[in-house]
Amino acid sequence: MIHNPNNILTAGKPLEEATKVMVMVHGRGGSARDMLSLSTYINDKDFAFVAPEASQHTWYPYSFLQPLQQNEPYLSSALNVLEMLRARLQSDFNLKPSQIYWLGFSQGACLTLEFLARNPMRYGGIFGLSGGLIGPEGTSRDYAGSFEQTPVFLGCSDTDAHIPKGRVLETEAVYQRMGADVTAKLYPGFPHTINEDELKIVNSLISGQ
Repeated sequence: MIHNPNNILTAGKPLEEATKVMVMVHGRGGSARDMLSLSTYINDKDFAFVAPEASQHTWYPYSFLQPLQQNEPYLSSALNVLEMLRARLQSDFNLKPSQIYWLGFSQGACLTLEFLARNPMRYGGIFGLSGGLIGPEGTSRDYAGSFEQTPVFLGCSDTDAHIPKGRVLETEAVYQRMGADVTAKLYPGFPHTINEDELKIVNSLISGQ
């Protein structure tokens, strides 16, 4: 196994006491600690925050737009980390999927959005910041199942050097087709980073539950 599923950091409420958990997935070159620093911007204090960390700080070696095979076996290992983490939250801490929220940035957003499209159900919320579904243009998106009105937010610059805006819009369409309640926002000329407005939208979707 390339990525260690036990290499996770936590913040916020202890998992044993939390009624809500947010899984935070870092981008290329980032870390679990980086991602957990975002937890201070989440206004709801009932959350436990859990952040897995990739081996060598990278979930897969090439662009998310490359053929899936090119990013193997790293991609499958990374998807497996999220699978095992969700299974542990459900079995060890008795959390329902609707109590689990997901927030990914950049490569972490791509990984999270791809994992959840392959494993749709009613989650608490899904926040993909500067990311989109994985694979080259024309990848078949015949995912099965429904998000059952899970609130989803996709935020990205319209000129992001790593994430084509067309992929954000494709991801929006796929998630809508799968029954998610999607809000997508493209920020004109914004750099590849998380902005204040995105965090405001994340907080409003959380409090709207």
